[in-house]
Amino acid sequence: MKSFKNLTFIITLISSSFAVAQFAGQSPVVAGKGGPGGASTAAIGYITGSMMEEKNTKLNVDDFQGSPYTSDKFQPTVLFDKGERVGEFYYRYNAYNGEVEIKTSIADTGVGSLSRDKSLAILEDGKKLSFKTFIDKGNNTMNGYLLELIDGENYNLYQRTKVKYTEGAPAANSFVKATPNKFSHFTEYYIEKEGGNRIDEIETSNRKILKVLEGKDKEKIKAYLKDNKMKVRSIEDLKKVIEVLNS
Repeated sequence: MKSFKNLTFIITLISSSFAVAQFAGQSPVVAGKGGPGGASTAAIGYITGSMMEEKNTKLNVDDFQGSPYTSDKFQPTVLFDKGERVGEFYYRYNAYNGEVEIKTSIADTGVGSLSRDKSLAILEDGKKLSFKTFIDKGNNTMNGYLLELIDGENYNLYQRTKVKYTEGAPAANSFVKATPNKFSHFTEYYIEKEGGNRIDEIETSNRKILKVLEGKDKEKIKAYLKDNKMKVRSIEDLKKVIEVLNS
């Protein structure tokens, strides 16, 4: 009964009163606060979180390459609140807006937005996707969704999908092709030390990995890389490093 009540409360927060505009036959890329559909500005702000204010723009393009979504189709997922399973629904992650769009059923025409609340998490391919605060390689403190790749005893590893929008340009003349609007996807990785109270970007480079680590952990990985003559160049290599840190 408690789970049902929690689910009802959350679904009320993310109800389809959050209206969306058409985006090339898909759900929209909406980045302004508020909007039509009957929900008050305060309710929309609470539902979508303060990040909506950071992208005070609305894209409406007909010709484009790529997608603002990690997957254009809605997928089934499980919702957790403070680690407790509270229900199931369908989701699609808009990585451009940093927003989890949701439906209570696949047949719903209304699309809501999951509250940017750090106590909430959903499953993406069996891994937890949740809203967190982290620090990128430029030492900028950011808020956004991170996918948990490894939940270790000493270190956790996360993945962030970042999407950049580039506006196209018409052909200057008959010898030059027009450039379409484009969404480009980039992947970043982040590391969290248990009890460290911060999440830092980590890159697939021996030198940059060692730069993030400290003390005994740094010496441990330095020796591991040297002994195995290993060059970290991929996510699989990075996972091996995290596994060593957790061993």
